[in-house]
Amino acid sequence: MTDARFEDADEGPLNLMAHDIDDLRILAALVQDAVFPASEMAYRAKPRHFALLVNRFRWEDRVAAEKAGRSYERVQAVLSFGDVRAVQTQGISRDADTILSLLDIAFEPGPDGTGRVVLTLAGDGAIALTVEALDVALRDVTRPYLAPSGKVPAHRD
Repeated sequence: MTDARFEDADEGPLNLMAHDIDDLRILAALVQDAVFPASEMAYRAKPRHFALLVNRFRWEDRVAAEKAGRSYERVQAVLSFGDVRAVQTQGISRDADTILSLLDIAFEPGPDGTGRVVLTLAGDGAIALTVEALDVALRDVTRPYLAPSGKVPAHRD
């Protein structure tokens, strides 16, 4: 038996959860370079829930697209976090026209399963979520569409 590979992916929507650091690393790889308007993030204190509606690059489809000679795709997805006690932001304009780019998600463990989830954004922005436990979900909510740039996201060194 071998591990799953990105190139083995099919057209189906993702619906994944993360409850430990290893799971979170997988979700972080899948949402790397996702873009979203600042207006598409919400925190609700009563249910202790934070969510983003992102347009993520379909990394799991990259190799298949290249082999088939077809365009790269993006898909809208909900990235949600449960058991959130507090949200802090840094370097983020809350202007509805501001487009943010998600670079990474990391977990900083605290005592007894608590900790901080840190979402690193391009341009020195960050979102820090104080959580009681790691409870993250990623769910595609639309059909894939052609990536507007037609290119694989790239980063300057």
